[in-house]
Amino acid sequence: MIRDLVRRSALLAPVGALVGAGAFAGWQVPVAIGGQPKGARLERMRRSPNFRDGAFHNTVEAVVGTPSSNAMRDLVFGKEVRRPTHAVPLVGAPDFTAAVDGLRVSWLGHATALVEIERKRFLFDPVWSDRVSPSTVVGPKRLHPVPWSLADLPELDAVVISHDHYDHLDMTTVRSLVARQPALKFVVPLGVGAHLERWRVPVENIVELDWDERVSFDHVEVVATAARHFSGRLRPGGNGTLWASWVLAGRDRRVFYTGDSGYFDGYERIGAEYGPFDVTFIQIGAYSPYWPDIHMTPEEGVATHRAVRGELLVPVHWATFNLAMHSWSEPVERLLEEGRGIRVAVPKPGQAMDVDDAPEPDGWWRGVA
Repeated sequence: MIRDLVRRSALLAPVGALVGAGAFAGWQVPVAIGGQPKGARLERMRRSPNFRDGAFHNTVEAVVGTPSSNAMRDLVFGKEVRRPTHAVPLVGAPDFTAAVDGLRVSWLGHATALVEIERKRFLFDPVWSDRVSPSTVVGPKRLHPVPWSLADLPELDAVVISHDHYDHLDMTTVRSLVARQPALKFVVPLGVGAHLERWRVPVENIVELDWDERVSFDHVEVVATAARHFSGRLRPGGNGTLWASWVLAGRDRRVFYTGDSGYFDGYERIGAEYGPFDVTFIQIGAYSPYWPDIHMTPEEGVATHRAVRGELLVPVHWATFNLAMHSWSEPVERLLEEGRGIRVAVPKPGQAMDVDDAPEPDGWWRGVA
């Protein structure tokens, strides 16, 4: 089983070739891997139109790929500069004394983002750990600190999780969030609640959704929408839990968050049914020709933004972890080249932005690349 994980993850980088068998050293690893769906949760999963033959499936086939000597060669010996050469500038937490009536967003690095929408607050894919791995010793390590401490966070209405990979679902962070806010709600794709229960999140605080299902927090709806990806914490590609993109729909403001995804025609349907969106969080990093179906290139990210009818594009899933063969700053440079003519904001980690008055890109990353 361990050999299979190492073999499969060599292809991916996301949990990656860097984890290896050494990641299984340490008492916390079995718990960090998470739980297995069973009982009523498993029965509900089996009723999903996206579940068959014991696994979830994409609407458009996504080939995770097979390990190859070329991928390993490029991962280990590639000449790209995959980390910043100077310290990444960070911005401290804003004043949370007053709730935001409109729409303010903060990118905290990688895929972690705080959305304040019409006096509600939602935290996406929070990861505060130093490594994205079941181990605290081995695995991809942060390239910059988290700009805020967990204590800096305001009271949250919910945490929203896109899927169960380690760079999006982190046990230590989940437990810390629950310790500081015991009644905190977690909105997750089908099956992911098994991990949370293993980590002692009360079952009444877990909301599991299939694609196009929704839950309301007063006047703001959280809607699970399709993505083109895969899942698995022990066996990448096992697809025993669902993955999702997300819509936040308030009275007047709307937000779209891609999670991890390859490009697919489902974005046009999402845009037609739930858009237009005031802001989109678009995955632009960790792409590779070795896994083209599961992570978008920056050019595909721009196409996604247009397909869902977005106004302001905020790139995520770059700058924080070395998960692919491209250079550290390549994703954002390609994004800006392809995205000429659309509104793009590239905040520093921790920088809070009023979506209606977001600053134009200032090139901050070029001084540290």
